[in-house]
Amino acid sequence: MANTYGFEGRVALVTGGASGIGAAAVDRLRAGGAEVHVFDLAGGHDVRDSSQVDTAIDGLPRLDILVCSAGVAGDSIHTEEVTDDEWNRVLSINLNGVFYANRAAVRKMKPAGYGRIVNIASIAGKEGNPMAAAYSASKAAVIGVTKSIGKDVAGTGVLVNCIAPAVIDTPLVSQSTQEHIDYMTSRIPLARLGRPEEVASLICWLASEEMTFSTGACFDISGGRATY
Repeated sequence: MANTYGFEGRVALVTGGASGIGAAAVDRLRAGGAEVHVFDLAGGHDVRDSSQVDTAIDGLPRLDILVCSAGVAGDSIHTEEVTDDEWNRVLSINLNGVFYANRAAVRKMKPAGYGRIVNIASIAGKEGNPMAAAYSASKAAVIGVTKSIGKDVAGTGVLVNCIAPAVIDTPLVSQSTQEHIDYMTSRIPLARLGRPEEVASLICWLASEEMTFSTGACFDISGGRATY
């Protein structure tokens, strides 16, 4: 039986909340009593547009929790085949989108004296995956920006952390080749893909009032793949 966290009265926004890890986080936050807003391309929202992000967050009466789950895997191609457009596409969604949302959230959370931000990075951001230069770079940058913002707002009541999943069984996996999926799975000691609900459980702890003494940190959920 899953643990439950008391999110009654809390307002959350989840980017990429229409599917995969984001959707699992939405379900679990709502089950805990949170009022959850979804910012997703499926609903006409684009994290690459900072004005859209600002408008969505500014329009909320309050914001207690932000989960940044919007992202793309990028094309599984060799480095010399990566075009400028592909590089910029992946970085603009996976990195710029996270920064825009964090920036807007901090502006709203700091005056309130409370907030929990959870950014979704990846084990690829620590280790680097072959044929995934843009994705790996973007997720390494998410870890870096999380550490920076977490320190920047320390002492304000706003705590900022990220998680680094290994490959999780989501629609994002379908963007990768089977060769790439097999490579990633082969490096997981538990020898399987993770499940979105497993990641959501960690997200919700980091988004809860029970989490009080961590900021600017990266938490692994990798089936044993992570080594540091």
